[in-house]
Amino acid sequence: MPTAPLPPVASLEAVRTLAHDLPGPDTAAHAAAVAREPTLTKPAGSLGRLEPVAAWLAAWQGRHPARVERVRCVVFAGNHGVAGRGVSAFPPEVTVQMVANFEAGGAAINQLCRAHGADLQVVPLALDRPTVPFDTDAAMTEAEVVAALNAGLTLDLSDTDLLIVGEMGIGNTTAAAALALALFGGTAGDWVGRGTGLDDAGLARKRSVVEAAHRHHGFTLSDPLEALRRVGGRELAAMAGGVLAARHARVPVLLDGFICCASAAVWQAMTPGGLDHALAGHVSQEPGHRRLLAAMHKDPLLDLGMRLGEGSGAAVALGVVRDAAACHAGMATFADAGVSGAGDGTRDAAS
Repeated sequence: MPTAPLPPVASLEAVRTLAHDLPGPDTAAHAAAVAREPTLTKPAGSLGRLEPVAAWLAAWQGRHPARVERVRCVVFAGNHGVAGRGVSAFPPEVTVQMVANFEAGGAAINQLCRAHGADLQVVPLALDRPTVPFDTDAAMTEAEVVAALNAGLTLDLSDTDLLIVGEMGIGNTTAAAALALALFGGTAGDWVGRGTGLDDAGLARKRSVVEAAHRHHGFTLSDPLEALRRVGGRELAAMAGGVLAARHARVPVLLDGFICCASAAVWQAMTPGGLDHALAGHVSQEPGHRRLLAAMHKDPLLDLGMRLGEGSGAAVALGVVRDAAACHAGMATFADAGVSGAGDGTRDAAS
């Protein structure tokens, strides 16, 4: 059944209510997928992870068989005041330039969406107003973070089978590292990587900024939404909003890299099972991403050494998800094909 978009929220408390009042999976659709799988003309388990992916899709779409025909990729862009601290190999104006490149069709995500049949939307978020440097103050006011969350929360997903959210924002791996540290602990060194290609001095500056932010904000970062406000960014909040909107619309989500996962992890930190409707599309080269996926209990579908962002890794993994749905829905059963089932030796011989 199509679901109307969520209305805009007016406060973080309203977001908190949405994050705690989550629909669960459709157990009947999941059971139907699980029951069909062993009847298909293949040895049990021979399609590996494609098999549970097909069941996951059915559970979160609330139908069997699931389909992956209408895929939306939404890339949010934001600017970060912390970029002025020398934490990126590129200057802040590149964010605006890359948004223009997306709109002209010249970025990697444009090609991947075209190749995999996904609709791409680019949403710039107040690029003329960078967030405040979060090592000395909160990155956003409550009104600002609520506005950014609403950019994702109010997405119309009524005609969507699967959602990918991506990002663009110079300095946003620093925000993601600070947010991951707030959500899962450890040290700044556990989460800070070279991003777009920092040298050793830049890496040290980046680590220092994340450490300073955690000293400055202290215990307030123990609240995931407050952490998002204080050390996140507009595009991180918008991605988080989109992931939460998808849960309420019963749309499964394919997560991208480190920045996307740090944003989405807010919901898992707030509510057990808050990200059960999301799969990790890939693990990136950003060193904190593998650690983050382990903390989120997510096993990535792909490991290709990518580190671009933009939703690109998830877009590549979309092919795997499509394959899972196609095999599950389209394969003949043993009965349909007149092939003897397991137990008489014919099943393995036929494969």
